[in-house]
Amino acid sequence: MNNLPQHVSIIMDGNGRWAKARGKERVYGHMEGAESVRACLEYAVEIGLPYLSLYAFSEENWNRPPVEVNALMALMLKFIRQEFSNLMEHRVRFMALGNRRRLSKEVNAAIDDLMEASAGNQGTTLIVFLSYSGQWDVLQAMKKAAAELSPEAFQAMEAKDFSGYLVTAGIPDPDLLIRTSGELRISNYLLWQCAYSEFYFTDVLWPDFRRPQFQEALDAYANRDRRYGKVK
Repeated sequence: MNNLPQHVSIIMDGNGRWAKARGKERVYGHMEGAESVRACLEYAVEIGLPYLSLYAFSEENWNRPPVEVNALMALMLKFIRQEFSNLMEHRVRFMALGNRRRLSKEVNAAIDDLMEASAGNQGTTLIVFLSYSGQWDVLQAMKKAAAELSPEAFQAMEAKDFSGYLVTAGIPDPDLLIRTSGELRISNYLLWQCAYSEFYFTDVLWPDFRRPQFQEALDAYANRDRRYGKVK
């Protein structure tokens, strides 16, 4: 595939509106959105995409009604358990990043089991951002760097050095950031890492975002001219 990005990240948005349009509860939209996750991951594996990351749950999402929060966590737990063997079969490496201290012991245990089991897999890396906030990420990185470095080393630190303190250390920054549902913002997501990402916004709601829509986004990216501030 021509000009395939190394890392595609997706802000999955529109589950609630998708469900409301069908007279259903928001949870129904999240359940259907899980099918889009499965479809996009399968396609990523098929085309050999090295990294696929998904913004599944932000720190701000903790402010949603408890019923919805609990349903989202139950869906995450169900996905891990149901897809465990499938991810291993297709050599997918699984990672979950964010402020995991806010997650339940059960969810964290399931995440740890899958991360440990899939750590050596050499296929697509699937990164799920849970309880994540871009501002939180930068702040925790700054605190970590300040605690580990001398004042002189901290002052001398460059951008490439600081990236090593983010939760995404060792992971390439997204080449392409996709957001569904027609919203034109990145909602406190990967604020540092998306400095030079290409953005792709679509009106398609996440439960309707499947292989054809994913390919359209990749086609749009293939026609972009990335200059990184330089002149070609």
